[in-house]
Amino acid sequence: MSNGWNESAAAWIAVVGERGDWGREHVLDAAMLGRVKQGRFRSALDVGCGEGRFCRLLAQERIRATGIDPTAALVEEARRRDPNGEYRVGNAEKLEFADECFDLVVSYLTLIDIADFRAAIAEMTRVLKVGGTLLIANLTSFTSACAAQGWVRDEHGRALHFPVDRYLEEFAQWVEWRGIKIENWHRPLGAYMTELLQQGLVLRFFQEPAPRGGNPERSSLYCRAPWFIVMEWTKPSPPIV
Repeated sequence: MSNGWNESAAAWIAVVGERGDWGREHVLDAAMLGRVKQGRFRSALDVGCGEGRFCRLLAQERIRATGIDPTAALVEEARRRDPNGEYRVGNAEKLEFADECFDLVVSYLTLIDIADFRAAIAEMTRVLKVGGTLLIANLTSFTSACAAQGWVRDEHGRALHFPVDRYLEEFAQWVEWRGIKIENWHRPLGAYMTELLQQGLVLRFFQEPAPRGGNPERSSLYCRAPWFIVMEWTKPSPPIV
């Protein structure tokens, strides 16, 4: 069954452009690139690279980036925009790479798209080198719980509050905006944290980034309700037996 990405690829390319959508441009990019600049990464895998925008940002940091995405049209667009880059059609749940071959693995707003996120996290850990970094940006679970409904507004369209419901459940929901209609997944934060810890990863950084610049009215909405998280996990050396 389609999760909507094949049908929404053209609309996504038109909406995102080169700067990314509002949340990427004004909230997440600075946080993600700030963490990238803290490391000394040579090779990176961008899981769910879409049209390849973050791979191109990694290349600007002199990091050899490989992007994978299950949506062929997005991979084709990534190759068109970056003919010298490496982009492949592939699934996060079964990465076609050898063990421990990347210094950095990036999941930039992709875990919410993946049905079997536990298999994906295990695979991302597998291909990560010892001492390497798994860098994750995700919707907060408070937001994803009612992402399909969005803000509750009064009769004048003013945002009153952002609801939270069914928080401890795991479920798929369809979200739609600007010609894009895709299936996203909600899970409680504990589900993600449990799986990452079970893989033996060590949490090194956690942030709920605030907006930087952009429309002040829109920025205020991103400050009123939790929206994004950024996490950095390290793969430690195995214990000496």
